[in-house]
Amino acid sequence: MRVTHREKIIQEFLPGLSPVASAVEELAQASTDDRGAIFTRKEVVNFILDLVGYVPAIKLQEARFLEPSFGHGDFLIPAIERLLDSVQKQNIKPNAKLLINSIRGIELHAHSFDKTKARVSNLLLEKGVAAKDCDEIIKAWFVQGDFLLTSFASSFTHVVGNPPYIRQEMIPGALLAEYRRRFETIYDRADIYVPFMEHSLSLLSEGGVLGFICADRWMKNKYGGPLRDLVARKFHLRMYIDMVGTAAFHSDVIAYPAITVIANEPSGPTYLAKKPEINFDFLQQLANSLTEGNLVGKASIKTATIGNGPWALEESEALNLVRRLEKEFPTLEETGCKVGIGVATGADNVFIAPLESLDVETSRKLPLIMTKDIRGGNIEWRGQGVINPFDDSGKLVSLENYTKLRAYLDKHSDTIMKRHVSKKNPNAWYRTIDRIYPELVKREKLLIPDITGDANIVYDEGKYYPHHNLYHITSDGWDLRALRAVLLSGIAQLFIETYSTRMHGNCLRFQAQYLRRIRLPYWKDVPKDVRNELKKAGRNDDPIARDKAVCTLYSLTPAERAIIKK
Repeated sequence: MRVTHREKIIQEFLPGLSPVASAVEELAQASTDDRGAIFTRKEVVNFILDLVGYVPAIKLQEARFLEPSFGHGDFLIPAIERLLDSVQKQNIKPNAKLLINSIRGIELHAHSFDKTKARVSNLLLEKGVAAKDCDEIIKAWFVQGDFLLTSFASSFTHVVGNPPYIRQEMIPGALLAEYRRRFETIYDRADIYVPFMEHSLSLLSEGGVLGFICADRWMKNKYGGPLRDLVARKFHLRMYIDMVGTAAFHSDVIAYPAITVIANEPSGPTYLAKKPEINFDFLQQLANSLTEGNLVGKASIKTATIGNGPWALEESEALNLVRRLEKEFPTLEETGCKVGIGVATGADNVFIAPLESLDVETSRKLPLIMTKDIRGGNIEWRGQGVINPFDDSGKLVSLENYTKLRAYLDKHSDTIMKRHVSKKNPNAWYRTIDRIYPELVKREKLLIPDITGDANIVYDEGKYYPHHNLYHITSDGWDLRALRAVLLSGIAQLFIETYSTRMHGNCLRFQAQYLRRIRLPYWKDVPKDVRNELKKAGRNDDPIARDKAVCTLYSLTPAERAIIKK
């Protein structure tokens, strides 16, 4: 009788951890969308196998290949075909003793597991493997289970695949807690492909190579920090191939993909390619040039991985300028500026409405500014307001003291109580997700939309509270009109383009983590005449005066100024 995966997990874990087994079994029966399965084109599969050096020209029976989430066999079957071709080239008859340790494939989804196993069994029989040997090989090669909960007796020379794309909120709590216990890279809102990569890297033998195609988000954003640090400390990012805008998969995906080739070896240069043509011949030629040292005309970066900082994976004059500015000037926040984000309520249809019609006490509502109010580069407020349930000390107000607020919130309590923040703390059920700091309304600030194509930086003299799609900059050092002039000169765009990931529509994320990387001189160190020019340019929106002052501020050469203005 076949032992189910759930029963195996229950046997492995303590009884108190049985919810983990239930969660795993639930995912094993999930649909394609729920389990984050994306299927890779064969041209791209062969390209990645070439990049990691899993080629029939070598004795592949001596290698150890792992595919940690094989799905329909997109990577696993081509790898097995290469293994069998390699054996044939050596005039060796394939048998269990020869091949039993060469492959390991893990798959959680029950239907995919059975379907791919049957395909591989047929392939082995077609290639002349005896039926008895075939059964023994299949039993050793295939493991149905959760890769993140699977241990292995030995390491691997090649780990290749396309890890699943599953957001944390889609994973049952008990299972996510077990993942967090095991993997240091699950940080902030990291998708499940992040611990997949950590576990895969930990299984590489000395000199072993990993080749993954997955979303590029982790290479620059906040949640990828621990994984970037792990790679920087212990591994070598050999290659990075930007696949944004290519037909790498059999279906359209929201995530922007990239291929990373990472080796368990001392760090060295990273070789780059961008948006390759998706056909066999072109990709084979590109793989040959990247792996055989024929790198004339190919871009490379001497040191792409530095600690947990975002990776700048495009050798360019712009990157060289960013590196100079980083070397010579302090960060935005080191100069006395502070970056923050506006309020998230969790129920905007309740907490946000036209200010005048919000039927609560005047002291319990604030004028709210949103992205739509600043799309033209200036403030055109549409009259929205937000309920403020906090007092000036940051504590929730007592509803006993505000009858109108209480009546309004009670009227909408069903909607409010559905939020996670309300369920987590029932006694504070009416709070917004983020605390509101009412003093921010009266502070002058710069407002910057989260997602935009070009820098849109708007000055607020101190009238509005920002919504959660707006970042804000306040300062105890810099004059904010002068700072706006500097940022609009192209300096903000330069840094954001270097470190931000691209979104659909070619938009950038002007998030706090990227804004904080912008470099400035201290305001006290700016010559008086340059200060005056910047303030004047900021007030008058004078691009000529602004650019002239910024050139002086950073000692920009004509070539560097041209880079910023591109």
